[in-house]
Amino acid sequence: MKTEAVQPEKVLQTLAILRAVYGPRALHSQRDPVAELVLTILSQNTSDRNSGRAFRQLCARYTTWDAVLDADLAELTDTIRVGGLANIKAARIQNTLRAIIERRGALNLDFLRDLSLDEARRWLTALPGIGPKTAGCVLCFACDQPAMIVDTHIHRVAKRVGMIGPSVSADAAHYLLEAVVPPEDAYQFHVSVLLHGRQICHAQRPKCEQCPLTELCDFYQQR
Repeated sequence: MKTEAVQPEKVLQTLAILRAVYGPRALHSQRDPVAELVLTILSQNTSDRNSGRAFRQLCARYTTWDAVLDADLAELTDTIRVGGLANIKAARIQNTLRAIIERRGALNLDFLRDLSLDEARRWLTALPGIGPKTAGCVLCFACDQPAMIVDTHIHRVAKRVGMIGPSVSADAAHYLLEAVVPPEDAYQFHVSVLLHGRQICHAQRPKCEQCPLTELCDFYQQR
């Protein structure tokens, strides 16, 4: 099995195959960057359904991000409880919003669109508790930046196929894959590999017999 940190040829072959399987993908609308940041915090360690419900309940109760920052912590916790880990996430949201105010003077992250990708990521990951995945979500989904987003599904597929080495962490994978995937294909790669991880390359009992990547896949070749 290849043990190099990243295999560019496999990355690009996987992208081409999965684009054909799952179809072309384009991001047609973008959320406000602060909203995307809060939603991504809510999405940590829970399902999209639960985090979406928590986000909608938060937006229904508080009409501005300043109101969220000033909210009673117990009330905010109760508001987002459906999203899971509410005690941790409520405090994290307020701490993050407070840090934005301290650094920018207002709860607005639109300026990230005008920075280089590296500068924008460095700014976001300097916020408390914000790692490459959360930063990637904000930059890709809200700032029109070609940031890579590596969740558990994408990390699993990338390691099994051999796009990245078996010991490469999810955080490191963001930078390695981003350096190979063409900027215009960052969103396509994210969606295609995410869908493949959810539908075929399951953590338990992967459907290898249905997988179009078997000729590339280290995991399959070893079985």
